[in-house]
Amino acid sequence: MSDLETRTWRRATAEDAAALRDLERVASQTGLAHVFGDLPYPDDDVLARWALLLDDPGVAVEVVEDEHGLVALAAHDGTSLRHLAVRPAHWSAGLGREAFRRAEAAGARRLWVLEANARARGLYESLGWSPTGVTQECPWAPYPTEVEYAAP
Repeated sequence: MSDLETRTWRRATAEDAAALRDLERVASQTGLAHVFGDLPYPDDDVLARWALLLDDPGVAVEVVEDEHGLVALAAHDGTSLRHLAVRPAHWSAGLGREAFRRAEAAGARRLWVLEANARARGLYESLGWSPTGVTQECPWAPYPTEVEYAAP
């Protein structure tokens, strides 16, 4: 049985806020070290953002966990994929693709991704999404460029 066949997605609750922050931190520090370097991770701000998202009835936050904690997350609001993260030990197991497909099935047709996040951009492009040409500044120091992607 594959890794995906043994995993179950569930809706995250307010009790998951710290675990969501921690998963996002480890994925960011591993996959985006070339962007954020040695800057301290904005733990309090990210935790506050997760608390707001979990309290928003228009946002679905879905997670997969194993015996060690959260493994993958997808947050979407019916129009946009807001967040996607997979614990680095589970990269290339299909969880990111599954998270993306779940958000897309729920109506997500756009997202923002760091311009320098080649791994995520490769995933989105392999699924048929493409950059719209619109960019913005990321809210976290050192304020790298984010690129908007849209569904075909």
